[in-house]
Amino acid sequence: MAPYESDRTAGAEGLPDEADDVRAGRRKAARYVVPVAVVGVAAATIGLVPALADSGDPSLPKITAEQLIEKIAKSDVQQLSGTVKVSTDLGLPSLGGLESGMLSGVTKGSGGSSADPQSKLMELASGTHTVRVAADGPDKAKVSVLENAAEYSIIHNGNDVWAYDSKSNEVYHSTAPAAEKGQEKAPKDVPTTPKQLADEALKSVDDTTSVTVDGTAQVAGRDAYKLLIKPKQSGSTVGAITVAVDAKTGVPLKFTLVPTGGGAAVVDAGFTQVAFTKPAASTFDFTPPKGAKVTEGKDSKGSKDLKDSKDSKAPESAPSRGDLGKGLDGLKTVGKGWSTIAEFDTGGQGMPSGSSSQGGNVSGFLNSLGDHVKGKFGSGTVFSTRLVNALITDDGKVYAGAVTKDALVKAANAAH
Repeated sequence: MAPYESDRTAGAEGLPDEADDVRAGRRKAARYVVPVAVVGVAAATIGLVPALADSGDPSLPKITAEQLIEKIAKSDVQQLSGTVKVSTDLGLPSLGGLESGMLSGVTKGSGGSSADPQSKLMELASGTHTVRVAADGPDKAKVSVLENAAEYSIIHNGNDVWAYDSKSNEVYHSTAPAAEKGQEKAPKDVPTTPKQLADEALKSVDDTTSVTVDGTAQVAGRDAYKLLIKPKQSGSTVGAITVAVDAKTGVPLKFTLVPTGGGAAVVDAGFTQVAFTKPAASTFDFTPPKGAKVTEGKDSKGSKDLKDSKDSKAPESAPSRGDLGKGLDGLKTVGKGWSTIAEFDTGGQGMPSGSSSQGGNVSGFLNSLGDHVKGKFGSGTVFSTRLVNALITDDGKVYAGAVTKDALVKAANAAH
């Protein structure tokens, strides 16, 4: 079956339906990136508009899924400003704030500054947040995360990327490599805007996926089409993804991912306010506040003589993304599409299943958070969220993916 099923709003007579045209449209959509998220930081919101989608469905011309994906791919919006609300509910166990403290401590230790973007990306992995965004071409962007009385901002202006945490009065500075046409200048480690999230979802569109147009909606006061993406395979924890696409500009305005288990969305990110106009030039100006601690990132070429930054120092060397793979014996993937599972060997002992006496108090505590399973692989523990699950066997093998517990056990059995 073709990756695009017939959709109830399909129209547009004369549209080529060849498989090559469909695949070409998919590839274009997957490559295109709106410059709003050039700094790759999560967007968040604090009490703005009561609901992301206005009531009432607008009447829009009929469009097919292929045409809508092409519309996203051809969108060339370079200037905009607005507010995005992001809610993430992975269903992680509540440890009384322990998990957020651990994440914050680890990331700060690697970057040496609470203003390091990596630290904030980790902190925004759960809950509901607000971000104000602004962009003026590929070289100017600003993302401000609002948290109670504090604000965290990342400003990209030319070759400079500044991050400021008002709560700690710390500044992090780095330089961005020269931009290439159609590409971001900063890492996209965590997709956070509706556009980035949509791009990641469209990369998974193949013959394991159903893509249809599911009516229309209004988001942030703008008319939009709803693109519905659903896995055809069993075993995936992804139930469906809905992307609201601006009918005029082709910019994704809202992204929602619901799990197969039902309940609240795992990820719900959308504009509550948006304007496709040129922001004021001063929006992207930044000077470290008096008394702020300034940390120079390792990508910066030389350090600037900043007033009141005498106590700034170069951060301790942090492991690169490539270093994270060291020690993982034979990292590979099994399966395809939405049921893909990552499999690797930690090179050491796993987490002993059973009583806490086998692995001490820490082992007992961690085991209490997972489900014990057995199979041809022996014994192991499955740690679950509402989207991603991981099986760690007693001999140190790890199987992880956006799949069910049964799918992980099946993969582990097949490997033995």
